[in-house]
Amino acid sequence: MKLLHLARVHLGAVAVLLALTLSACLLVAGLPRVTQAAFDAALREALLKAPAERVDLTTMMTTDSPGQDLTRAQSFDEVEQDMRAVLPAPLDRLIAPAGTGTGHSGAKTYGTPVSGTGGKQYLNLAWLSDQERRVTWVEGRAPGEPATTTWNNQELTLFEAGMAREAMSALGIKIGDTRVIGENNYAAVKVVGAFEAKDPADRYWSHNQDVINLQLNRPAGSLDEEVHATALISDQGLSKLSGRDRNLTYFWILPLRTQAATALDVPELLPAIKEFERRMKVADGMLPRQILRTGLPEMLGSFQARLATAQTVMYLVLGGLLLVALGVILLAVQLLADRMDTALGLMRARGGALRQLAGTGAGLVALAVVPAALAGYALSYLFPGPVLPLVHGGPLLVVVVAVAFAAARIAVAHRTPLNERRDDVATARPSAKRITLEVLVVGLALAGAYLLRTRGLTTDVRTEGQDPFLLLVPLALALAAGLITMRCYPYPLRLLVRLAARMRPAVPFLGLTRAARARSFSMLPVLILLPALGVSVFASVVSGGVGDTQRLASWQSVGAPATVTSRMELPAETIERVRQVPGVTAVVPAQYASVQVGHTPERAELLAVDLRSWQGLLGGSPITLPTAGTAPSGIPAVVSPALAGRGTFEIGWNSRLKITETGVAPTLPGFFTEGKFIVVPFDVGQRPVVNTLIVGGTASAEALRAALPGTIVRTQAAALADIQDDPLTGTVRTTLLVVTIALSAYALVAVIIALVIGAADRARALSFLRTLGLSDRQAQRLTVLEVMPMILVTALVGLALGLVLPAALGPGVDLSAYAGGLPVGDYELDLVTPTALAAGLTLVAVLGAYAHTAISRRRSLGAVLRVGDLS
Repeated sequence: MKLLHLARVHLGAVAVLLALTLSACLLVAGLPRVTQAAFDAALREALLKAPAERVDLTTMMTTDSPGQDLTRAQSFDEVEQDMRAVLPAPLDRLIAPAGTGTGHSGAKTYGTPVSGTGGKQYLNLAWLSDQERRVTWVEGRAPGEPATTTWNNQELTLFEAGMAREAMSALGIKIGDTRVIGENNYAAVKVVGAFEAKDPADRYWSHNQDVINLQLNRPAGSLDEEVHATALISDQGLSKLSGRDRNLTYFWILPLRTQAATALDVPELLPAIKEFERRMKVADGMLPRQILRTGLPEMLGSFQARLATAQTVMYLVLGGLLLVALGVILLAVQLLADRMDTALGLMRARGGALRQLAGTGAGLVALAVVPAALAGYALSYLFPGPVLPLVHGGPLLVVVVAVAFAAARIAVAHRTPLNERRDDVATARPSAKRITLEVLVVGLALAGAYLLRTRGLTTDVRTEGQDPFLLLVPLALALAAGLITMRCYPYPLRLLVRLAARMRPAVPFLGLTRAARARSFSMLPVLILLPALGVSVFASVVSGGVGDTQRLASWQSVGAPATVTSRMELPAETIERVRQVPGVTAVVPAQYASVQVGHTPERAELLAVDLRSWQGLLGGSPITLPTAGTAPSGIPAVVSPALAGRGTFEIGWNSRLKITETGVAPTLPGFFTEGKFIVVPFDVGQRPVVNTLIVGGTASAEALRAALPGTIVRTQAAALADIQDDPLTGTVRTTLLVVTIALSAYALVAVIIALVIGAADRARALSFLRTLGLSDRQAQRLTVLEVMPMILVTALVGLALGLVLPAALGPGVDLSAYAGGLPVGDYELDLVTPTALAAGLTLVAVLGAYAHTAISRRRSLGAVLRVGDLS
C-alpha cells in the first residue's frame, strides 16, 4: 500500500500529527537552549556584580629576607609566566591574557606606622606594575629614584611617593612633606605628587582600594580609630623595598574573563582551582610560600546551589511538558491508526502479514513525524543558547516513541484477522498481576512523597548533580493519580447511571451509560490531561508563591515604602521638603547611631524611632514591627537576642542613658537582620538628631533623591525590582509561564482529539437513536453528558495533584534564592489559573459536542448504518 496515497486519504489526521510533532520538537529542543543561555547570563552578571577581588585569582607571597626580594619589574613578569604555565585547562581558557582587564602585579607593605603618631596613623608603600596607565598626577609629579636622608643620627632610605588627595588631607600632608615610617627599621617617605584614579569605577581598583581610598580600622577593644593610607612608589623605589625591613607582600592578579564563563563550566572550575593551587606548590620555578586567594570557589558554590534549584524546577516542568507532548502525539497517532483501521483490516483479511501492517502504519506515522521533527529541530537553532544533549535527543525521542507506538498499536489491534470487538458493552476485568502492579506504583509514589517530605534530599546537588529521587517522585505521583482516576472513574458514574435510570428522560441515562462504558483507549486522555493540569497548577502555585515571598522580602529589606539615611543631621526644613514630594503621605523621623554598651568596649547599633507612627504608614504591607511596651524604670527598649536577658543597663550615646528591656526582636525590617541592636523611642536623647527618615506613600526614588541630594534612598519598589530582575529568577518565572501556556494548549488539543477519536462510534450511536426519535437538542445533551464526566474528574484530580506537588517537593526544592533569601513554603491557593484551565477544557468539550452533533445531523442514516443494523 502506497504511503503517499494513505497520507492523501487521511490528510487531516496526518496534518494534526505533523503540527503536534513540530511544536513538541521545537519546545523540547528550544526551551533548554533558552534556559541554559539564561543560566549563563546569570553567572556572568553575578561575576560582574561581585568585586574583582573576589572573582580574580590572586597569588600572594610574603617575603622576609633579601634572598626572596623581587627588586625588578621583569621578575614579576617571569613569575606570572610560570604561574600561567601550570593553569589547568578549564581555568586557562577563562583567564585573560597578561596586561589586560584587571590583571597586574605589585608589591605592598602593610601595618607600617608613622613615627610619632602613637600607632594612630599608618603609611604603607605600594608598587603597581601598571600604575602609569591607571592614575593621573593632578599635583606635583610622579615619584622618582629613592635617595637617603638623616633622621635622629640615622641614615634612612628616602622614598619618593605619591598619594591620593583624600589620604593627604586626612594625614595632614602637603606636597614636599616627609614622614618617617616603621618601628625598628625606619625609612623616610617624601610625598612629591598627588594622583587621582583615571577611572575610579574600574573593577581594577577593587584590588587596590587602599591606594585610592583612606582605610579606617578600629582594633578590638579600642574606642579609637586607626587611619591607614597607601602611597605609590616608582620602579626604582621597588629596588629598595625589602621584606627584611618591613612587612612586605608580593601579589599577582590573574583576571577572569567573565564574559567567557558559562554555567556549564562551573562543575569543572571548582576542582580546577584546587588543582592550580596544588600545582603551584610543586611546580619548578615557583616562589616559596605562595598562597592563592580568591572568592571564586565560594561564589561558584553559591551560584551552583541556586543553579541546581533552578535546574530542578526546569527539569520538573520541562519533563512534564515532554510527557504531555508525547501523550498528545500518541493520541494523534491513535487517531490516524483508527482512520486506517478499515484499510489495514482488509489487508490482514487478504493475507497480509502482521509485520506488513505494522510497517505500513509505522511508515505513515514516520512520514509525518520525521519531517516535522527535523523542522522543529532546525527551528530550535533560532533560539539563543548552547546546544545541549537534550536538543539532539528530544526530537529523536519524539520520533522513536511515535513510530514505535504506531507499530505496536496496529500489531496488537490486528493480531487476529477481522476480530471485531464490542468494548462498549463489556469491559474486561483486569488481571491480578496488573492490579498488583498498579497498587505497587501507587504505594511507591506515596512512600516517595513521604520520604521526600520528611528526610529531604540525601545528595549534594552542587557536587553530585540532580537527585534522581526528586525527579522521579513527581512522575510517580502523576502516574499514581492517573491510575487511581482510571480505576475509580467508572464507579461514581455507575451510581449516577442508577439514579438516572429512575428518571423519566432517557438522555441522562444514555449519556452517563456511554461515559461509564468508555473504551479502554478513551481513558488515554486522562493520562494526558491529568499531568498537564497538575504541572500547570504546580507552575502557577510555585510562581505565585515566589512572587508573594519576593514582595515580603522587599518589604523586609527596606522596612517601609521608602527610607532615607544621611551621614549628616537632617534639619527641619529638609524634612518638610520631603513631605512636599509628590506621593509622600507620611514621614517618620528617626535617629541611627552606634552606641557603647555599659562601660565596656562592647558596641551595638541603635535606632530611635516612634514605632507606632512607623507601623501606621505601613498600610497593607506584609510586615509587622515589634512593640516597645512600657518599663517601670528606665527607657523602654526592644533589643536583639544577643542583648536579651540583661534587664536594665546603660548605654553611652550623646549622654549616658539607662534602658530597660521590654521586648526581644530577632530582626527589625529595613535596618537590622542580625547582631546587636537596640530600638528606643524617638525623643530619648537630649536633642533629637534626625539622620534617618521613614517615608510612606508612593514617591519615587528619583523624586526623593532630588529633594535630598547626597543621601541614601531605598524604596520597596526598587528592592522588589532588584529581586525580580535577577536573571535566574526571571528565567524560572518565565519558563513556568511558557510551560503553563504550552500545557494548557496541549490539554485543549487532547480534548479535541479525544472527541474526534470517538466521533465514529458516537455518530453511529446517535444515528441509531435518531431512528428512535432522538432530537438534535437531545443529541447535543447526550454528547455533552458523555464527554463531560471525564473532563470534570480529570480537572479536579489534576487540580489536586498540582496543589499537592509544591507541598510534597517542598524540602527538595529550595526557592529562597529567588525570593530575596526568604524560604518559599506557604503557598496560597490561587484558583485563577486552575479555574481558567477547567473552564477552557469545559468550553472546548461543549463546543466539540455541539460541533459533532451538527456534523452528524448532516449525515444520512445510510452513510452510517449498514444493511441489517436495524433488523
